[in-house]
Amino acid sequence: MISAIVPAAGLSSRMGGEQPKPLLPWGASSVLGTVIDTLAAAGVQEIIVVTGHRRTEIEATLAGHAARCVHNPAYASGEMLSSIQAGLAAVDPHSAGALLALADQPQMQLAVVQQVLRAFDDDDQALVIPSYALRRGHPILLPRWLWAEALALPAGATLRAVIQRHTAAIRYVEVDTPSVLADLDTPEQYAAARPERAR
Repeated sequence: MISAIVPAAGLSSRMGGEQPKPLLPWGASSVLGTVIDTLAAAGVQEIIVVTGHRRTEIEATLAGHAARCVHNPAYASGEMLSSIQAGLAAVDPHSAGALLALADQPQMQLAVVQQVLRAFDDDDQALVIPSYALRRGHPILLPRWLWAEALALPAGATLRAVIQRHTAAIRYVEVDTPSVLADLDTPEQYAAARPERAR
């Protein structure tokens, strides 16, 4: 069993405006809805969305999507680590790995998620990371044996600290799409990337 953790608790301060990034329109859905639907289509059995800022609206918009919500009370710190930790603490005990997907990465491709899952299926002790042009991207698959170490990280740390300590465990999945590096931080990035622009 694989669980996905999607941190969607941030303040979206760089995006500006009133609407949080996860709720922005994307095609026929929203940014967050598209991420969840891609994970579900890839066969991820459990999808956990970590909420914080504007949690009521985010939870409401997920009706009909294959996900459950967990609240991160420390969301205002602005640190994604606290959301990852909240997600890990809520994962099904039978899960062998946690797929860390970004809530502002609707460009995430189904084929890439499937590649990452297949790599983990081959070696469920590996820390699986997609790579494009020698750059690490998302989603990252964190094996269960690293969860306790991630949960023990102090405030102010990042998951990178765990990854750097276990480089020997990394299994890179080389992909041919820069979508693993793309996210939506600013209005300009959103306007340039949204699928409606191509119509």
